[in-house]
Amino acid sequence: QVQLVEFGGGLVQPGGSLTLSCVVSGHTSSSFSMAWFRQAPGKERAFVAGITLSAAYTRYKDSVKGRFTISRDDAKNTVSLIMNHLKLEDTAVYYCAAVDGGVVGTTPRTYTYWGQGTQVTVSS
Repeated sequence: QVQLVEFGGGLVQPGGSLTLSCVVSGHTSSSFSMAWFRQAPGKERAFVAGITLSAAYTRYKDSVKGRFTISRDDAKNTVSLIMNHLKLEDTAVYYCAAVDGGVVGTTPRTYTYWGQGTQVTVSS
């Protein structure tokens, strides 16, 4: 079956950088649109960034535009999220998500497959 596994979370100071990776197994990632969501304590899971098939289109949450970059390497069945200039409010569990086809939706129900999440903590 399809599995998504995230890597790269951790503790970073404000202004720092982290790169998250999501590896897809059980299916080739090239047929999936992929996205990153995050969920802070007491809040709903929220869209962060998404990328369509062949990286034809990317979409970002307004508050991360210019700081975060989503990319994919289908030869490695991997999607990445480069996070720069991190802020305290970026602290959350980050989830990788996938759906068959070319639509990058911003709601969790758009996506069929989910990773287990990786913690990102921005703190001084």
